[in-house]
Amino acid sequence: MPLFWKPYKSDVTQFIDSLKQRDPQLEARQRQGRFLLWDKAPVDLDTQKAQREARVAQQAYVYHHKG
Repeated sequence: MPLFWKPYKSDVTQFIDSLKQRDPQLEARQRQGRFLLWDKAPVDLDTQKAQREARVAQQAYVYHHKG
């Protein structure tokens, strides 16, 4: 291994690093966006139970009409 060997960085990695250097708040805004879209609020167990109990069972063959 040469004395002045540098690890390889792809063009994409260099681009992302330069973006982060130009805009230090970028990663914080990305985390806020992820929280809005993906992180779920706490589950209300009473509401979940009421929804489960209110569910109507589906017939085995949905196109068959009783009557």
